[in-house]
Amino acid sequence: MDKVLIAPITLAGIDGAFVRVLQEAGFELIYPNTGAQLTEEELLKFLAGVKATLAGSEPYTARVLDAHPQLRVIARVGVGYDAVDVAAATQHGCAVAITPGTNEGAVAEHAFCLMLGLARDLVAQHLGVKAGGWPRKPLLPLRGQTLGIAGLGRIGKAVALRGAAFGMRLLAYDPVPDKVFAAHHNVMLVSFEQLLAEADFLTLHLPVTPETRYLINRRTLALMKPTAFLINTARGAIVNEADLLAALKSKRLAGAGLDVFEQEPPGKHPLFELDNVLLTPHAGGADVRSRDDMALSAAQAIVSLSRGEWPAEKIVNPEVRPRFRW
Repeated sequence: MDKVLIAPITLAGIDGAFVRVLQEAGFELIYPNTGAQLTEEELLKFLAGVKATLAGSEPYTARVLDAHPQLRVIARVGVGYDAVDVAAATQHGCAVAITPGTNEGAVAEHAFCLMLGLARDLVAQHLGVKAGGWPRKPLLPLRGQTLGIAGLGRIGKAVALRGAAFGMRLLAYDPVPDKVFAAHHNVMLVSFEQLLAEADFLTLHLPVTPETRYLINRRTLALMKPTAFLINTARGAIVNEADLLAALKSKRLAGAGLDVFEQEPPGKHPLFELDNVLLTPHAGGADVRSRDDMALSAAQAIVSLSRGEWPAEKIVNPEVRPRFRW
């Protein structure tokens, strides 16, 4: 019986549709039950004899793939795959799959959770009332504010739709924009520099590439309004955290809402000492609905590949197909 590793801790103990899909296809499910994201060393151990994995953000490095040539599929429970050495996977004939169309609503809602939390100074008010105070003060609206969306893909579009519902002015930058969507939903397509200069809330929805790594840095932060807020629910590596820290401490930026970090878990970080930062643990795409949808889509990708089918819309390394063998 072929084994599938269920790596994400959010799937431990969940009797979802993904379980039935995999079990009905004859797979044995392996749960690490470590209570935390797997490290490289733990992944090396738990992949023993495993044919496919429902992957979280654990590191599928060249070392891991070299040690487990029997691994045929890495099916990410999500759409990002920067934790996977795709070139090494391809070299080993291992297909890397993602789950498009499953979590954009969850991420978009989380981005607005962070925006509203900052605009309404939610944490300070909550703690003030709990401490017996009554810390009333004028707060910021979202309506009438300019929402700058960096990346107008599935998630960026979901953010735009919600921004329109809040009555926000919508600007977006994308290297290859969907002009039809933008025109239909009153999204003004602008350069990245204009986006930075005009956004009251700048929300990031770009993948990590050589071009986007540290896209938010000292130079680009200096182009933003000192009253603006930065929201990152994409990937930590898009933001130079040292430069962001300096901007926030100097009041060059009003605040930041961060769901992702350069290193995850981030441990103790100077950003965490600031009052104008709102933090969550890479939770944006994992509400219960998107969790279940992502897990099911990833499971279906594994089953399809095991049967000789090719779910092209999910495969990020299509060049592996000629050498892929289950």
